Amino acid sequence: MSRGIALKVKRALDVCGAGVGLVLASPVLAVAGAAILVTQGRPILFRQTRPGLGGAPFTIYKLRTMRPPRADEVWYQTDAQRVTRLGRFLRATSLDELPELWNVLRGEMSLVGPRPLLVEYLDQYTPDERRRHDVRPGVTGWAAVNGRHALKFKERLALDVWYVDHWSLRLDLRILALTVYQVLRRSDVHETQDIAEIGFPLPGTVRTSGAPAGGEPAAARAQPGMQAGGRSAPGAEGGRG
Repeated sequence: MSRGIALKVKRALDVCGAGVGLVLASPVLAVAGAAILVTQGRPILFRQTRPGLGGAPFTIYKLRTMRPPRADEVWYQTDAQRVTRLGRFLRATSLDELPELWNVLRGEMSLVGPRPLLVEYLDQYTPDERRRHDVRPGVTGWAAVNGRHALKFKERLALDVWYVDHWSLRLDLRILALTVYQVLRRSDVHETQDIAEIGFPLPGTVRTSGAPAGGEPAAARAQPGMQAGGRSAPGAEGGRG
């Protein structure tokens, strides 16, 4: 099968998988949304701009898992305190990632690909690391099933580039199977994680805009999962990428 045809099959699988996933997950999303509304208020969804295919920006959607920082709190130093009890459950089960299926339907993401990190990190990449944007970002990915949130920043980028160089439909199916296995086992899950612990660039070294009204850092979480809003390091909502 030629690469062109394989990419069309990949997109067809994305559309079918995301569509079926959203239908099956709709009761869960409704219950989770209602629980967030009751316990945290609005907004229910965390929204953040991330770089997609070719580095083009798009808005990623996740279930909100953190309260806004108080006046005396520095958002990237208080993630562990700001993740709500419900938020910890949503992260541990990767349910907070389910809204990203909408991004997949819109063509902004794929079921499998490098996790979308921050726009602010684009200038931090080497030319080789920038190749992670040669494919659509994924709800889960090769880095996600090879360490999830425990990976160092540079290790994650290296695995992303490996995926780009070795992509195949068989590899995608393997990653999806590993993702389901890890989510069910809740392996390598960190509800919060210190920035220095995984080597993300510190907030002062990248251009950030602070924490948005939803309480999730503007620079900040990764999965697998349905990986990836917040752990304590920039790279995803509240620290998850």
